[in-house]
Amino acid sequence: MSGMRGRFLVMEGIDGCGKTTQMQRLAEWLPGSGLMPSGAQLVQTREPGGTPLGQALRQLLLHPPEAVAPGPVAELLLYAADRAQHVDQVIRPALARGDWVISDRFAGSTLAYQGYGRELNRELIVQLEQIATTGLQPDATFLLDLPLAVSQARRADQANDRIEAAGQAFLQRVSEGFRVLAAGRGWWCIDADQVPDAVTAQIRDRLQRGFSEGG
Repeated sequence: MSGMRGRFLVMEGIDGCGKTTQMQRLAEWLPGSGLMPSGAQLVQTREPGGTPLGQALRQLLLHPPEAVAPGPVAELLLYAADRAQHVDQVIRPALARGDWVISDRFAGSTLAYQGYGRELNRELIVQLEQIATTGLQPDATFLLDLPLAVSQARRADQANDRIEAAGQAFLQRVSEGFRVLAAGRGWWCIDADQVPDAVTAQIRDRLQRGFSEGG
C-alpha cells in the first residue's frame, strides 16, 4: 500500500442515533465492498478513547468522581488532548499505510457539545481543532440525524453519562448544532429515525456514489 493514502470516515450524531450499530455494519461491509484497495486494512476507532491515553481521558470525561469532574473549558481541553493523541498515534499512521479508518466521533462532536451545547467560543474551538488534528480532515462525515425526543426514548432504560446528564436545553442545543455543522461542512446527513436496515442502505449508497472510481 506504499504511496497510497487511505480514507478517513467519521460517524457523528447525538447519543441513541444508532452510531454503534452502523459503525459495526460498516466495518463488516467495507472490506468486501470493492471500495477499499487490495491490501488495505480497516481500522475502527472512537473518540474519546481511541488510544491508551484516550481511554483514561474517556473515564475522566464521562464518568469522573464528583470531586474531579472537569469544568467546561477543562473539558474542552481534555477532548482536544484525546484527539491530538488519537490523530498522532492511530489515524495518521493508518492513513499513511494506505489503510481506511472509521471513527465514532471526531472534531465535529466537540463543536456540537462544547461549542453549541456548552456555548463556548466556537471560533476558539475551531482554532483548537486545527492544533489537535494538525489540519487533518475526514474524507467523509456522516451525521445520523435523530430527533432528540426519539433519542431519549431509545435510551430511556440506560444510565446517562456526565455529558448526557447535562439537561434538556443543553442536549437540544447539541442536536441543533449538529445540523448546522452538517450543512456548513458538507457532511452526509442520514435520517436515523428509520429501521437500521434503511439507514445502512443509505450509508452504503452514499459511499458507493462518493468513493466509486472517479467519484
